[in-house]
Amino acid sequence: MTEHPMHAFDCSPGLRLSAHERVAQIQNDAVNRRLDRIEQMMERLEKRLWLTVYGVAAVILAQAFQSFLTVQLP
Repeated sequence: MTEHPMHAFDCSPGLRLSAHERVAQIQNDAVNRRLDRIEQMMERLEKRLWLTVYGVAAVILAQAFQSFLTVQLP
């Protein structure tokens, strides 16, 4: 009598479960990569937004300073 090693999940439902787990892990990894890219894009957008805010504030302050100088000189 030949002995066959028995594995717990060598049956069809076990193989389907294993394949499903692998697919789920691959999908999860892909979602995590996309989230990382979105997070990086949001950080770059935030930097641009703050640069714009500081630029607008600088222009407003420069105009206020310039108008203050023109009022004081004559």
